[in-house]
Amino acid sequence: MDENRSLKNENIEEGNDFQKTAEKVSTVTILGNLILSLFKLVAGVVAHSNAMISDAIHSASDVFSTIVVIIGIKLASKEADKEHPYGHERLECVAAIILSMILFVTGACIGIEALKNIFSGSYSDLQVPGVLALIAAIVSIACKECMYWYTRYYAKKIDSSALLADAWHHRSDAFSSVGALIGIWGARIGFPVMDSFASLAIFIFIAKAAYDIFKDAVDKMVDHSCDEETEKQIYECVMENKEVRGIDSLHTRIFGNKIYVDIEIKVDGSYTLKKSHEIAEEVHDNIEKSFPKIKHIMVHVNPE
Repeated sequence: MDENRSLKNENIEEGNDFQKTAEKVSTVTILGNLILSLFKLVAGVVAHSNAMISDAIHSASDVFSTIVVIIGIKLASKEADKEHPYGHERLECVAAIILSMILFVTGACIGIEALKNIFSGSYSDLQVPGVLALIAAIVSIACKECMYWYTRYYAKKIDSSALLADAWHHRSDAFSSVGALIGIWGARIGFPVMDSFASLAIFIFIAKAAYDIFKDAVDKMVDHSCDEETEKQIYECVMENKEVRGIDSLHTRIFGNKIYVDIEIKVDGSYTLKKSHEIAEEVHDNIEKSFPKIKHIMVHVNPE
């Protein structure tokens, strides 16, 4: 009983740390995006750059995306209850799916606008942007890339798909700023259409990132199995127990950012029920200690 209570307390503490880390990262990026959006908007208006004004709006959309991440992670960190006995981890996947859609729509808007400009054929009436817009684009690329690596580091650390999706949203904004930089520079040297071709290339990068985020989240929603290497390590961990004669079946499934394991082991058929149960408990505890991401293990014993 004390061991179960201790395990439950550890899970609660882990959930609290997960939520605190995610909220800290999200708060930092929200403040950064608000300041950056305002700076780019002012630069776009003063320097007469439509590309920079659009980039400022893109950065402002990141604030909304990060709020979605906070809500998703807060819900995913809730303890299991009567209606949700297996926990709420999958709600974080829902947040990641929403973010992937926002990311794709943002990229699609950039791509559609680029195609319109390319096929319009009218570039002579475009206003040449000022140097301030060029400086704002460079500052934006540096800031958004720093946000990407900062968010990505903590996303990997706490294994958060929603936070990782948000990191890619920051990088998509950096790509957008690269397009703005090329477009502004091209317009200043007499080739305004360069902005549109750069934006089209950026859309491809953003669409690929959105697809990867969506696929990862869906895999975690539909009980996708672990990778072969992880299953191999679990197998080897079980076989370290000298009483285990073999493994009849081993099934894993990803539940949010956690793993569930169902395993059937073979032991000597002459063992008593008590002895077999003790072996199953040893196998269970050894797996739990060796793999922190595993949340639930079901060990079934078959007589050899």
